[in-house]
Amino acid sequence: MKRTLTAALAFTASLTFGGDFIQWTDTSLTVLEGSGFEVDPEDQTTLTIEHANGWKYGDFFFFNDFIYFNGDQSSADDSSSYYGEIAPRFSFGKMLNQDLSVLFVKDVLVATCYEYGRWLNGDAFGDNYLIGAGVDLDIPGFDFFQLNVYQRFAGSGDGDTVQITPVWKISFPMGQSSLICDGFIDWVVNSDGAYEKNLHVCPQFKFDIGVFFNMEAGSLLAGTELDYWTNKYGIKDSSGFKTDQFAASGIVQYHF
Repeated sequence: MKRTLTAALAFTASLTFGGDFIQWTDTSLTVLEGSGFEVDPEDQTTLTIEHANGWKYGDFFFFNDFIYFNGDQSSADDSSSYYGEIAPRFSFGKMLNQDLSVLFVKDVLVATCYEYGRWLNGDAFGDNYLIGAGVDLDIPGFDFFQLNVYQRFAGSGDGDTVQITPVWKISFPMGQSSLICDGFIDWVVNSDGAYEKNLHVCPQFKFDIGVFFNMEAGSLLAGTELDYWTNKYGIKDSSGFKTDQFAASGIVQYHF
């Protein structure tokens, strides 16, 4: 609970400053209903709150998943979980008030991330801290494309690893609507201690359905999320315990 409160405070603080400090914001609520998950129960319902903004010296991203397991659980502690990330980045271009763009690189940043959550049995797992470098790329056709490379410090003591994380969004006009593909990849490229290297690919494919209800473009989306994860949670896949995952969820998402 303390970690959820910390995330809520960070989210609130990001909205506190007015004027030129906050340059743009996007907040959304998403409901996901899916199946095919490993390690955790196979069927899950998730409520996600996300917030992103651009601020005077960089950008900020926060999300929190509230996960409900659909099925017979052994106890009340096994019925739900949560996971979240707080990820501020600090732009050299903004801090130096200089245009650092060159070729397809738009900006260079210091990238940070704090991961927190709750295991299936109710215990909080060790918080993870990530710090590294990020670049914003100007790739034709993409609304945005970020590439972050982190040193990942595991709070559980399972070892420190390197993580590569691209994040993207691309939109395809389709009549008066559009198809939006956004998502991320978390690639832990080395293994140190008990934490196994892993690859987590999570794209969403969504149609803008709000335009059919006279809503602002991009405010109401519906579609599917695919979740491919090898060695989920850094647990090595084996014949005795399957941790390689391919799950799919239907989603409805509202931006405000």
